[in-house]
Formats: sequence, structure tokens, C-alpha cells
Amino acid sequence: MKKLFIITSALLFSAAAGRAQRFFGVASSNWSGTSALYLNPALLADNREEFSIDLFSLNVGADNNLGTFSSVKNLVNRAFSGNSNDVSSLLKYTTNGNFNMMAPYVEVRGPGFLVNIKQKHTIAVSTRIRAMNQFNNFGKTLYQIIADPQQVPVSNDYPVYNKNFNWTAQLWSEVGVTYATTLFTSGRSRLNLGVTGRYLGGIGYLAFKGNNLDVYYRVSNDSLHASNSDFQYASNLLSTNNAYNNGLTNQTLLNTLFGPKNASGIGGDIGLVYEYRTNYEEKTYEMDGRTDIVDHSKNHYKFRISAAVTDLGSINYKSGSYQANVTGNGAVTGQEIAANSNNFGSFMTYVAQKGFHADTSLSPVRLYMPASLLLSFDYHAARHVYVNATYVSNIGNRQNFGNTWYNQLTVTPRYDSRRFSFGLPLTYSALNKDFKMGFGARFYGFFVGSDDMLAYFSNNHFGFNFYMGAHVPLNHKIPKDRDGDGVSDRKDRCPNDPGPWENHGCPEEDSEHGGSPDDNVN
Repeated sequence: MKKLFIITSALLFSAAAGRAQRFFGVASSNWSGTSALYLNPALLADNREEFSIDLFSLNVGADNNLGTFSSVKNLVNRAFSGNSNDVSSLLKYTTNGNFNMMAPYVEVRGPGFLVNIKQKHTIAVSTRIRAMNQFNNFGKTLYQIIADPQQVPVSNDYPVYNKNFNWTAQLWSEVGVTYATTLFTSGRSRLNLGVTGRYLGGIGYLAFKGNNLDVYYRVSNDSLHASNSDFQYASNLLSTNNAYNNGLTNQTLLNTLFGPKNASGIGGDIGLVYEYRTNYEEKTYEMDGRTDIVDHSKNHYKFRISAAVTDLGSINYKSGSYQANVTGNGAVTGQEIAANSNNFGSFMTYVAQKGFHADTSLSPVRLYMPASLLLSFDYHAARHVYVNATYVSNIGNRQNFGNTWYNQLTVTPRYDSRRFSFGLPLTYSALNKDFKMGFGARFYGFFVGSDDMLAYFSNNHFGFNFYMGAHVPLNHKIPKDRDGDGVSDRKDRCPNDPGPWENHGCPEEDSEHGGSPDDNVN
């Protein structure tokens, strides 16, 4: 069992060497490019960027209510080295009962772009790879038996009771297309809509859930004696001896990420944003014979309210997935489990020989995305000063194979301008009833930050997070008008001498260039 845990952790941490938190320090900025679409795709409808190209971003972290991290530095070093032994030196246990944990979560965003068409329609393409290793309502004792056996007290009979538990670890890729537009504008009100559709490609997973696990663990001979057991196991990681015995090397990881997949699905997000604008008349200009042109290079809202449902969908593993429903009574040992776990068939044969009843099959398995509801309020307090409040609520079923988020409320004051932005996200987490503080800084298209950084400075916090990335932005701007006559340089026949639009931007006395503009002037 411990070997299986280590292999799964190594798979997820390998992706890091190659998300969960949402870049709150920079994603709420009006110059954040495609980062905003993960909060609400409708935010792209009023983005300050006319065009942008995503280069990359990395987001990695952990969160739990089992214990506090004693050393983030050691945890990161061990994660990248694949060494997950001696958990107790990294985690200070603070609970004796059941716990929830997301450790690690990893998100790597790849190439993508955003384009605004005639200031009415915004289209974005995004790519990313995500990994989540999550325990829900999992027993501390069972976790220690699997991952940290040296912390299990030495006694002849050590009880383990676990009901309605779930452990799901999965790694998958995404390709998304987002469309955002303004549904209507009326006076000071504006309503935007955004929709994202994603193709999901499954790479690997392990899922273990159950209604009941009633076990006595005997330390003296490393044996588990179970009664009234009722749990399910599913995975595609034990389909070959090589994957189990050798884990995933860098070469096999690349083949897994970019090779053909036997699992796929459809997912997406949908959102609405309402904006209330004040003094928007002052943020218009005249150019090329037109009046009241909206200046899209500036923010117009006094406040905006947004609502979005994100991470809808699932991945269907059509082949290569093994399932087992295990019930009944029996006794097994740790050494025998390791010796008989080279593949799924031998493991199930061994379990049956030890007295359990196991219904096994090689059949499709569906894993669900971490669906959530996001409600947000963004207030423009002063010239470059904003305050954002976002509530994240889980709407997924924690009893399904798959992952779920945990409820949280984040308030982010920020300084936000075209060149630079800085945010300070302050979060209350319902997972561990803990306070988190982060930061996010952006300089043009380069950004770095954390939604949970206190664990870097002390040893009594339940989570940590770090992200960084870059994109190339091309912001909205007013057309150049060198002589300030209201005729853009592109259409001005006398760009250095002011003149009316009716005279192609040339002075009235200019007989050579005089005349009225015609339909051929663009």
C-alpha cells in the first residue's frame, strides 16, 4: 500500500518538475490576459488587452487540515526528488480524526492567446496540464499506515474506522476555447457573458473510496484484519508491470503527456459580469469624424458583480482502467500486499485468497472535474486602487471518483495599472479554518506570486502556494494623432499640421490636399 502511495505521489510531483489556487494577486487585474478567464470567462469581454500571447505559467502548492507544514523548503526538495518518506518530519499532526488534504496540486499553463475583435467579441485559446492528489474524509490512522507507518503506535491491535472516504489522484491535460461578449449596454449598466469549452485528456489516475472500512492493524506482523469492509478501487496505473515497478521516468512522463490517450472528456466554464459605470462619458473621445468613441484603454466601472460556474465536466477512461468492489472480512499483511501488487489481477487474486469478496472488471471509469461556484465583487476605490472579494464554493460530489475544491473567501486589495499591478490576497479557508495571506505582482506581462505564503516564514500553517508566468500583451489604445486635430495619423494627409476631418486633416487653405473625405479613406 505504501509503495502504491509513493508511486502516485511521484507521478504528480513529476508534473511539477516539468493548481487549488487561482492567482488572486494578479488574475483580478484588468490587464491579466487569459488569467482572468479561470475566475470568470465573462471578464474577458472588458479586458484591457486587445491581443496577447500566453507563454507559460506554473502553479504548485498544498493545503490540508491534517497538520501544519514544518518546512516548505524540505517539502519542495523532496517533491522534486521523488522522496516521500518520513512524512512526520514535514507535517506536524494536529488532528486525531478524519481529515481532508490537497497535496500536491500542480498546474502548468502552456501556449495560448487572446484576441479582441472590433471591441465587441473576445476569443481566447488556452492550454494547461493539471494534477491533484486529494484525500476527503480520510482517517488519520489509515493515512499513517499507508504513508507514515513509523508514526503508528506500537500495539497489538490498532483500530482503524473510516466511513464515506475518498482518495483520488489524477493527472490530465486541457485545451480550452473561450468566447466573451457584451449582451447589452444601457446607460451606466453593462452585462457581459463568457463561455469556455474544454477538451480534457486523461493521463493517469488512482481512486479509492468506500462506505465503510473497519480494520485492526497489528504492528507486530504488519497485518490488517478487516470486517464489514465495503470500498471501491479503480486505477489505470497498475495496468502494466513496468508502470508499477519502475514508476514514471522523465522520458515515460513525456510520452504520457504528449502521446495518444485512451481517456477524454468535455468540460467548461460559464459566467456573467454586471458592471456599473460612472462618468463614462468622460472616457470617450472623438476621432475621424466619429464622436463618443469608448476609450477601451481605461477602466470604466465603479463596481462589478460576477458569477461563474467553473470546471464542469468529466473524463471517461474508456480502456485500461481496472475496478474492484471489495466487501467482507479478511486479513492481509503489508509484505504480501507488496509482493502481490505487480498488477491488478494478481492483487485481486491475493485479496480473494485472504477472505475478501472482490468483484473486479476492466471497464470504463468516469472521473469528475472540481466543479465550483465563484461569486465576486470588484470595487474601484480610487484612480489605480481596487478591492476584490471572491467567494469560492464547491458544487461537486465528494463521493464521486474525481476532485473537488474547498470553500473559501478571498479579499484582495490591489494597485492596478497598465504597466504594473500588485495585489495582497487575504483568504479565510473553510478547509482548515485558517487565515492565509499572499501577494501577486505583475510587470507588463511577467508575474509572480502566492495565494498562501505564510508557511514560508513560519512552521504553523496548513498550506503553501507559489506561481509564476509570462504572457506578451498588446493593450487597447487611442489611435495616434500627432497634431491633435481629431484625425488619426493613419488617415491624416497632413499629420504634422492640424486640420478638420472634412479636409482630410489638412489646414483649410491647403488647396493641394483639400476636399472632403470620401468612402475610400479608411
